[in-house]
This record gives sequence, C-alpha cells and structure tokens, in this order.
Amino acid sequence: MTHAPLTRNEYQALVEQSPILIWRARTDALCDYFNERWLSFRGRTLEEEFGNGWTEGVHPDEYDRCVEIYMENFNARRIFEMEYRLKRHDGEYRWIFDRGVPFFTEEGDFAGYIGSCIDVTERVEAQEALKAAQLAEINSLKGLLPICMGCKKIKDDDGYWNQLEVYIRDHSRADFSHGLCPACALEMYGDLAVKAGVR
Repeated sequence: MTHAPLTRNEYQALVEQSPILIWRARTDALCDYFNERWLSFRGRTLEEEFGNGWTEGVHPDEYDRCVEIYMENFNARRIFEMEYRLKRHDGEYRWIFDRGVPFFTEEGDFAGYIGSCIDVTERVEAQEALKAAQLAEINSLKGLLPICMGCKKIKDDDGYWNQLEVYIRDHSRADFSHGLCPACALEMYGDLAVKAGVR
C-alpha cells in the first residue's frame, strides 16, 4: 500500500497550525520565517522577529549561551538542541526546548536551518523543585550532630564533647535557664518531690 506525499498546502497547514513554535534561518544565520504559533506566543510581528529580532526575547541570563550555541553549531552545520527562557506575549519568561537542523538543496548545498521549539516550563520547574527538595534533605543530613546516648553531650567539629546547652549557646542566639522536669525531680528527690507537688 502506497501513501501519497503531503501536498504543499498540507505542509503549510501543518507548519502553521502545529502547536510547535517553528523558525527558519538563512545561510547568513538570520531568521526570515516564524510560524503563526511562534508569533502568537511572542505577541510580535514577523518584521519584529526578523533577522536577530527574536533574540530580544531571550532572557538576559541565557542570552550569551544561547547565541553561542546557535552560532557555533550553525557554522559547523550541526544539529543542535538547547534550552533557554523566551519572553511570552504577556511578559512572562517561559523555558523553551529548541532543536535546530540544517537543511540542504537537492544539489547538496547548505540552505540554512529549520528549528522547532516546545514550551517545557512545567518540566524545568518540576526538576528545580526536586533539586531544591534534595538539597534541603542533604542540608538536613549535614546538620546531624553526634550526641552521647548516656550523658547527652554533643561532639563539636574539633572533637571535643560539650554539654548540650553549651553547644547550642555557642552555635545560636539561644541561652538557658535551668530547672528540673518532673521525672528528674522524682529520680533525684523521690518522696520529697512528691510532697513538694512536682508534676
């Protein structure tokens, strides 16, 4: 069973109505086409995005890295993938996964690049939340203190054993006033504590 190839109109409809952001660059690395989905996402016209205009939407923290990856691979005619934040029409930066592929004429001459992008903000934010949770867990483990099971003294970083309140006082803003809990009062003073009404 043979399948007829897509017509030019079908390809155009596919590219324009795809949920993917699509761009094209000429042999001089300047972009000369963005599909409707890209322009809608950006809230800008083709004229505004034309050439290097699209880079105005790249987050300042990713700008240099983004342009470097783009130009390095463009000059080497290599497929590339990268993630960066791109400003949406409402002013919010969204994480974009961008894949660029070189294309060639039927004669084999380099003709430029075609790129496709998808919004991966939810995935990136989920990964960052996971990293933050893991870091918090690691920091919690780093905060474990060696404490004597018998006298409850704590071993400091220099290997010395300190009374609990001394260690806490030296490592925080806390200070202590001393008293007796009921259990210790009964153990130390027995009936006297009972008669004194210690609870």
